[in-house]
Amino acid sequence: MSISLTDREADVMQILWDNGPSVVNEVRSLLRDELAYTTVLTILRTLESKGYVTHDEEGKVHRYAAAVQQQAAQKSALSHLTSKLFKGSTELLFAQLVSDRDLTKDQIKRMRALLEEAPKDKEK
Repeated sequence: MSISLTDREADVMQILWDNGPSVVNEVRSLLRDELAYTTVLTILRTLESKGYVTHDEEGKVHRYAAAVQQQAAQKSALSHLTSKLFKGSTELLFAQLVSDRDLTKDQIKRMRALLEEAPKDKEK
């Protein structure tokens, strides 16, 4: 499943992933930008129409919950980024990430460990 989120949608999804099921006012209060109630409601309804969010009725309000896992959204976004900006090359993406950051020795150590743990059965 390809998951495509706008910046605003990603902000709302992050709130649902971090805080669990929430009503519109709860989401609204946790956003960095001050948005109108109707704007947040529209974002949640759009996410629901895309299948990324569900809701349960609680009296007069709806409690919205993430219907997709954060890891699935991250994987989809990274795949899209790699495809569009790095010619499908994870090696180019990785090189950019490493060369463009001031990484600590601990971060480099953890990255090396992740590379060592990577499946070795994929030959390209």
